[in-house]
Amino acid sequence: MTSSIIDSNIFAPLFHSQEMRNKFNDDARAAGYLEAEAALARAQGKIGMIPSEAAKRISQAAHEIRIDMDELCADTGTVGYPILGLVRQLARAAGEEAGGYVHWGATTQDIMDTGSVLQIRDGLDLIERDLARVLTALASLADKHRDTVMAGRTHLQHALPVTFGYKAAVWLDSLNRTSQRLQEIRPRVLKVQLGGAAGTLASMGTGAEQVTALFAEELGLETPVIPWHSTRDTFAETVCTLALLTGSLSKIAFDIMIMAMTEIDEVSEPFVKDRGASSTMPQKRNPISCEVIRGCHQGVSEAARLLLGAQEADFERATGPWHAEWMALPNGFVLAHCAVSQAAFLLEGLVVKPEKMRSNLEMTRGLIVAEAAMMALAPHLGRQVSHDVVYEACRRSESEGATLLEVLSDNELVSHRLSRTQLEQALAPENYLGLAQHFVGKVLA
Repeated sequence: MTSSIIDSNIFAPLFHSQEMRNKFNDDARAAGYLEAEAALARAQGKIGMIPSEAAKRISQAAHEIRIDMDELCADTGTVGYPILGLVRQLARAAGEEAGGYVHWGATTQDIMDTGSVLQIRDGLDLIERDLARVLTALASLADKHRDTVMAGRTHLQHALPVTFGYKAAVWLDSLNRTSQRLQEIRPRVLKVQLGGAAGTLASMGTGAEQVTALFAEELGLETPVIPWHSTRDTFAETVCTLALLTGSLSKIAFDIMIMAMTEIDEVSEPFVKDRGASSTMPQKRNPISCEVIRGCHQGVSEAARLLLGAQEADFERATGPWHAEWMALPNGFVLAHCAVSQAAFLLEGLVVKPEKMRSNLEMTRGLIVAEAAMMALAPHLGRQVSHDVVYEACRRSESEGATLLEVLSDNELVSHRLSRTQLEQALAPENYLGLAQHFVGKVLA
């Protein structure tokens, strides 16, 4: 039984990614710590800081050992950290002679932080893999619906015509930026931590300056300029970047939820039998993926907030903020990957309804292109007079139920300057899309 939503079997299909959870569960944590201990031993063995045979034996034991989790849990509860208990088990497995060189000159936080970095690397790989699916789906929607005219909305009211392809391209552009951010943070974030008790590596003596680079090389990570255990900006940056990602996905989800309203009905989520069903209303088909994405964004944002607070790490070893990271990192990654995978499902199967978009576009009888009428008249009457003429025409259209074209055609001030054909051309929504299609091309390029 669990109290956490990301560990719940009931909510597993909605609020967690099994793949990502496998990167942040206890087995993965222990594996990361063992990988760090093995890499440290190999690095130290290369320069003779510890005997090469001991390094070989430690590395072998780290890959072969089956950690006794009950013992490790008990030790962690007593000590306050898992590394001392893990080192004891690894030292036993390595044998009496080699075991004496396990964790040589390192400290708990070196191994835990480096283990976390390994988890972050794996987590970023998963997120970027499925984000690529989202980007591909959005590119396809933008291209296919480049010319699908629909109502653009501001303040939830009809504004001007746009195309659905333009809307998808706006979404895509936002996620392209996040994709770039995820790449950009890697060299800053994916660095080993090695500093010893206070960050000076005094315990390693001669050759200490070489060990960090060799340690990083063994793990395929970057070498820091200086130990970073008391400056936590990289972990905060990572989850803040995930929050930006889920924020962009949440904007898409919210747009789609509104467009899927019964009264609008321009899109709908992919159909899966019983998905979004009500226990009492047989007609219901709720936008479940959109709702989950928005919920995940709230969770990732809270994880980011915790990590921003954890930057306040005091002196050379924090007195509590570090512990908040243990809660926030797994939640941030699991919920972010949940949001991305839900978005991939949503967008790859999104049902788009161009005929309903057209119907909604025309429901105001031409008012959505009132600006187009004003700009067509402006060269003849001046912009302000044109605005006032069209404004009054809009009010008449609303009160009389007539089309804007009919009202303007009856106005002598207008008809003496623009023919009926010119008015029809000016009021055709597809003729007032500005650079919508051009912007789609730029984003796709």
